[in-house]
This record gives sequence, structure tokens and C-alpha cells, in this order.
Amino acid sequence: MRRGLFLGALGGAALLSTGIVRPASGTFEVTHSDAEWKKILGPDRYYILRQNGTEPAFSSPLIKETRKGTYFCAGCNLALFSSAVKYDSGDGWPSFWTVLPNATLTRADYELVEERTEVHCRRCGGHLGHIFDDGPAPTHLRYCIDGLALTFVPA
Repeated sequence: MRRGLFLGALGGAALLSTGIVRPASGTFEVTHSDAEWKKILGPDRYYILRQNGTEPAFSSPLIKETRKGTYFCAGCNLALFSSAVKYDSGDGWPSFWTVLPNATLTRADYELVEERTEVHCRRCGGHLGHIFDDGPAPTHLRYCIDGLALTFVPA
């Protein structure tokens, strides 16, 4: 039930049932050819950000990151999450209970039997991870994000 309320409240975010996420304008602010993305990101980040991949659970050093700071998109350097909303969900990936304003787009993901909601960077379209409705108050959301999709800058 909470998930439905959340998705209804997304307002300007794009929630699409098929295809790649697109901003309202139809194009992203940061774009590159596939070859350029591969060169910029390297194989592991390319797999996650451009091919909707997932890193192995508990493999990201960002899980244990506890300093104050900001988490940015590894594809385009857009600020996505504040360290103030990061928490240890125990699921094996960096987790946050909300996102910074105007930072992400979402879309329905049907790759598994159960519907999930993918989270993408709104500036470059990079796949970040998924949102679940089992997080802590006040949002009860868990942004389960691949650490390789992020870079961290301490305050």
C-alpha cells in the first residue's frame, strides 16, 4: 500500500512500464555513445549504470561509509543522496530512505516475477538500483543502490 502512495506522489518523475526511463524533455542532459560510456565508466560501472546490472551483495566499500557527505552519480556526477539519510539495511548494498530533490527517475521493472521499481539518475539515465517499501520512517522506503553507481564526497 505504501508503495502505491509513494509512486502516486512522485509527481514529475517518469514512471514507465516499458523501455528506458526518459525525462519529460525526452533527452538526458548528459549523453554519450555506447562506446564513450564504456570508456568513461569501465566494465563494472558500465554493466550497472548502462546495462541495469547489479554488483555482488556486500562487495561495495560504500556499505560501511559513515562519514558525512554526499553520494553522486558515477556516470554524470549529479548529487543523489545525503549521508544523513543513509542507513544499514543489512541487504548488502548501500541503502537510503530518500533521495535528494530532482535527482532520480523511476520505472517499473518486471525482470523478476514480482514487480520492482528501478531508480535511474535523472541527468544521465544511469541505472542506480531499486526502491522497496520496507525502509525506515519517515518514508518507509529503501533505496537499494549499487555502490559502483555512486561516488562519495565527504563533507
